This record gives sequence, C-alpha cells and structure tokens, in this order.
Amino acid sequence: MRGLMMNVPLLVSSMIDYAADCHGSVEIVSREMDGEIRRYTYGEARQRCKRLAQGLIRLGVEPGEVVGGLAWNTRRYFECFYGVSGMGAVLHTLNPRLFPEQLIYIINHAEDKWLCVDRGTIELAEQLAPKLTTVQGYIWLDDTAARPAATSLPSLLDYEELLAAEDGRYEWPQFDENTASTICFTSGTTGHPKGVVYSHRAATLITMTGGSQEFMGGHGNGARECYMPVAPLFHGNGWMMPYTAPTSGSKLVLPGRNYEPDKLYELIEDEGVTMVAGVPTIWLMLVDFLRRSNRRFSTLRTALMSGAKPPRNLIETLEGEFGLDAAQVWGMTEALCAAQPGLKQGYDQLTGADRIDVKMRGGRIAFGTKYRIVDDDGNELPWDGKSTGDLLVRGPIVASGYLKDEGGIQGATGVKDGWLHTGDVACIHADGYVELADRSKDVIKSGGEWISSVEVENAAMGHPDVYEAAVIGVHHPKWQERPLLIVVRREGAEAGADEIRDWLRDKIASWWLPDDVVFIDELPHTATGKVHKLTLRERFAEYTLPQSEAS
Repeated sequence: MRGLMMNVPLLVSSMIDYAADCHGSVEIVSREMDGEIRRYTYGEARQRCKRLAQGLIRLGVEPGEVVGGLAWNTRRYFECFYGVSGMGAVLHTLNPRLFPEQLIYIINHAEDKWLCVDRGTIELAEQLAPKLTTVQGYIWLDDTAARPAATSLPSLLDYEELLAAEDGRYEWPQFDENTASTICFTSGTTGHPKGVVYSHRAATLITMTGGSQEFMGGHGNGARECYMPVAPLFHGNGWMMPYTAPTSGSKLVLPGRNYEPDKLYELIEDEGVTMVAGVPTIWLMLVDFLRRSNRRFSTLRTALMSGAKPPRNLIETLEGEFGLDAAQVWGMTEALCAAQPGLKQGYDQLTGADRIDVKMRGGRIAFGTKYRIVDDDGNELPWDGKSTGDLLVRGPIVASGYLKDEGGIQGATGVKDGWLHTGDVACIHADGYVELADRSKDVIKSGGEWISSVEVENAAMGHPDVYEAAVIGVHHPKWQERPLLIVVRREGAEAGADEIRDWLRDKIASWWLPDDVVFIDELPHTATGKVHKLTLRERFAEYTLPQSEAS
C-alpha cells in the first residue's frame, strides 16, 4: 500500500513564495557595493526574483543551464538564488578570492552561460574572459550608474534594465525536486577544485534543518529574529541563510563586501541583528574591536561559527565577557547542516568549563544523517569520545559525488560505497557529538578558506633552486592557520626565503602565499615515498611565524 499524500516537489521557489505570502513586510537590508544601505521586503523581493527569471528566459537561458555569480553579499545576489534556480537554471556561486587559473577551470568546467559581476569583481572578470569558453555574456549585478562606460568584456548587460523590461507576472515552473539548484566548488588536497551540486530537494531539507529550533536553539516564541551571514554567499550558499531567513520569517541583513569590524558592528546595532554567522577570524576581529572601543552588543544573541575550529579562549570570551551564545559546528561544502550546534536537551544546565567543553566539540549529529569513524583498515570505531578515526557521513543532504563525476576518493576525501569520506579525523561521543582531532593531511584552513598545500608545493618546486618542498599549517593568532613552506634546496643552491616567496607571488593566490620559508636538509618520507607531514607538524608544532608576533 502506498501513502495517499500529495506528491508536491520541494523547490526553492516555494521558499520565497512562503516568505512573501506569510511575512511579506519583513525586511531585507543590504549594504551595497557603494557602501549605502538599501532596504526592501520579501514581498518586493519576490517580484524582482520573478522578473529576473523572465529576463533570463528572454536571454535564452534554458532549464539546466548554469548562471555564474562572481559577486559579494548584496540584495541582487540574494535575488539570484531564487530567480536563477526558480526558473530551473542552476546558480554557480564563485569565490573571487580564488586564483585566476582556478576560476577559469571552474567556470569552464561548470559550463557557465552567463556570469554576474559587480564593481568588486569586474576587473577579475575582464582578466578571466579571454579564457572562458562557454560564457556568452555578462550581467552587471550593481547600481546602473556605476556600470563602467568602457570594459573589455564582450557584453555587459545591466541587471536593473533586465528586470525593468519584465512585468513580474510569472508562475514558477514545477519540476523534479532532484534538479540541480546551485553549484559550489570546494578545493581538495589534490588536483582541480570539485563541484558540489545541490538539488532543490537537498536545499529544502538543509533549510528545514538549519532553520529549526534544534539547530540553533534560543529562538524566542513570537520574537523577531534578524540574521546576518558574514559568511560569503559563495561559501556553501552563505551557510544557507538566503533560504533559512525567508522560511523562518527572519529579517535578513547582507553586509556587502566590507568586513571591517566597525562596519559589521554598525550593521548589527543599527539593524537589531540577533544572529551572525562567520568564520572564527571574523569573531576574533570583532572581539578585538569591542575591547578597543569599549563597546558591547545590545541585540546580538548568537555567534555562529564554522569553517575552522575556533580557539577555546574565543568561545570563553564570547560567552563569558560578552554574554553571547557561541555556537560552533563542523561542516563542509559537501555536507551542510549535517551537524547542528544547538545544545542537547538538558545541557542548558552546564556551566563553566563543562559548558565550554561541549561548545568546543563540532556540534551533534543532525537528524537524517549518519556518521561513522573508521580506522586505516576501514573498521568501524566506537562512539566513546576517545577513539579517533576517519570521519564518514551519509544522508539526503550529503553530496553523492562531484560535478561530472570527477574526483572520487582523492587523498582522504570523496564518496565511496555510499559514504562521504570527509578527510577529517574525529571521535564521536556517546551522545552524538562529533569532535575533530585533526584535519585532512594535505589542506590548510586559514580564516575559513581552504589552501591547497599540494598546489603551493608544486609551484614552489618550479623554482630552480628547490629540490623538494612541503607545506604545513602552523598556528596564527588571527587566521587560526597560515602556511609554512619547508624547502630542501638543490645541492649548491643558495636561494633565500624572500626570493622563493617572490617567485610564488604570481603563481598562486595572494592569500595562499606562505608566511615564512624554512630550509632543512631532508624531508621525512613514508614507506611509499610520500612526505610524512605528521612528522613535520610535530617538529614545527611550536613554530612562531614572523607576522604572528606583530599580530
């Protein structure tokens, strides 16, 4: 016997419809690229999203085709999450911080047909354009008056003119909920970045988890919540806040591209923000600003962080000194909201060090996902809070593979036998809390951004004086980790640290540049000939970077 329930597909367009129909007067507030504040409502946003869908159709965009977004957190980018995906196309969120060669690969690999840019990314787009093989045009995702009079881009359509030509009388199409909605690329430890393709179904399920009381906790019954994703919209769809805020009826504040702590504080206070999401580096900067200026938050209640494990003293400071609910949670592009930071029922009575101990874990397993930890031979380990092994996850909101099936298991990450191998080493406590013991051996997290040690190593070994090189992450007081380049010179070579760093400047992204270079006689190797980075991490565990002292 089959159930007699309506088979209505789960589509992201239903989220903006719900927001407009049930709390259409709630505001979206955006700091635009010119620094000015713009505000409008969910009801007004829906009409603009529908006009965007009509405009894209008029441009010839077909369902399943890809529209790229190379832009910062503004209201127009927010509209792309619904206007693009709602008409059946796929929004490809691009990280403008990536090295140009990576962006060229990503855009060509995803086969972006149109690329949206703003004043913060147009120069980068002009640099990329000659090597983009599928992009047929560009859309100016910014104020009309700021559109450049001259550009080397082959075409640059104005977003507002595109919308103004449409009437907004558009019905969202219904289609298979497993249709792709967005693509986010994640850099692995080897090879090219890999594309994580979210479906409408998964996006909806993630939103239901991320917007639930269980996920965050502390929502007041009938209280007006206000979310601000400092996490860029190209980071896992802005940690899904473009979806969770509309579906929960929460005011949404978008900070644009200016992440200076005084500007973030100004927005938080002026707009009555109650929940902010950002990597630990953002919170370190905000804490420093608050202390130096002798200020406090008057409305902010929750500090959500992910992307890197924060230092314990940051959690202690946010909770003890500033009275915030500091919530940090494990996550990755392939498994958004597979863990939840909200305290387990009964843990509200924890105080002092016991409370911080729980907060320092990576959250607890979210409903619908399964976790395993296994040893090097694939044997499952117990949930005892002590046994550590490779972390594996699966579930309806976990990636089943990568765009065009490239990757598989690369190094320690990928999908095998129905399980996502995360590349993280962890233990699981008996109550379902996951606690990371180490990260993937080949990747560094700096301020929440991935840095591929392999790509930096390969670039360094292109220097004529470098025989062998390895990159590891070492502690940094602001960015959590920064890369340290360890070099074995060729016999008779005399290249110094400055010369090698200068060599790397035009070969890797600027923020990937190692903070220091050290020279040793020989790198440790495993039996299979691989560099044994665990030995290097142990050797340089107390290493202090030159910039760290200044920080």
